[in-house]
Amino acid sequence: MESTLQDQLKSWRRYLHQNPETGFEEIHTSDYIATVLQALGLEVHRGIGGTGLVASLSVGDGKRAIGLRADMDALNIAENAPGRTHISRTAGKMHACGHDGHMSMILGAARLLAERRDFDGTVRFIFQPAEEHGRGAKAMMADGLFERFPVDAIFGAHNMPGMRAGTFATRAGGIMASEDNFVIHVKARGTHAARPHMGVDPIVIASQIVLALQTIVSRNLDPSLQAVISCTEFITDGIRNVIPSNVTIRGDTRSYSREVQTMLETRMREVSEGICRTHGAECTFEYTHEFAPTVNSEQFLAVAVRAASNVAGPSSVDANVQPMMISEDFGAFLQAVPGNFIFIGNGESAEEGGIPLHNAAYDFNDDILATGARYFAEIARLELPAS
Repeated sequence: MESTLQDQLKSWRRYLHQNPETGFEEIHTSDYIATVLQALGLEVHRGIGGTGLVASLSVGDGKRAIGLRADMDALNIAENAPGRTHISRTAGKMHACGHDGHMSMILGAARLLAERRDFDGTVRFIFQPAEEHGRGAKAMMADGLFERFPVDAIFGAHNMPGMRAGTFATRAGGIMASEDNFVIHVKARGTHAARPHMGVDPIVIASQIVLALQTIVSRNLDPSLQAVISCTEFITDGIRNVIPSNVTIRGDTRSYSREVQTMLETRMREVSEGICRTHGAECTFEYTHEFAPTVNSEQFLAVAVRAASNVAGPSSVDANVQPMMISEDFGAFLQAVPGNFIFIGNGESAEEGGIPLHNAAYDFNDDILATGARYFAEIARLELPAS
């Protein structure tokens, strides 16, 4: 049975890897997933939030329901893996974050639960588009996801290169950060590079802003909390002998709570506008919320840890992992429904799953597929126990 399951999981995963589709374009992926789920005897609903889908499996007369979620989208990265037999067949796109493996694990859980039917209630298998955009979860919820398919809790996972293969790590509270994007436009007065006194130099002003932004975390944030402000682009309309009139600074921030997000936005705006005002320049400040922080519910930590321990052994489970500054669209779901998000080790060495996420040579480690499938099935059994 186990070898047959592993063979099936590997087949699903490698097919999905060969046929990547990016956010809100997962048409073929959705078709494929729906076909597999229908063959397992599940009721499938399509077109939720675009290309999203939900399959429901009910057993017994239990009234509670849980959601098990997988993300479906790939990345606009050209795969660089000579000799890989299941390399992407779509130029410029690849599953460089392991969503092919996440989908396969949830499909495996669906197969296990459909065959054994050893729970009492309803399991909803949620396949979400556009995680990389940070917009797919919101799109599904705006399309009535939890009104049409109510759940009492939701569970998700992400593979993690650098962690020993098949181990688990989670925590209560913030486990992954929000991602907020910002654009600061400084408008001044350009002039000849030899006559700077005739203008107002936006490069000097914008440089002061970049440096001043770095004091916000160190001098405005409680040291027991965490946040990052990163300026990642500095764009001007100048040339070699021309001081520009305009500079645009772009970047993002990461944090774990709405209160910190609000503080960062407020102080960044005040600092940017204040420096521009001091130098006689104009400032336009934009701040957008792309990803909500992923905040695990205290009440569902124990079930996630117990399920992981039952599958991998207690010594392979970290119940209080350090939060990571990466972001995940699952955070939007957890703002609406309680639940838990967990990391599953993809491997430590480059040869066995340790190549970083979003790298052109990354690949999901097939050896952890059955572990993930059994974990999600165990969540269902523990949360929806058969009488």
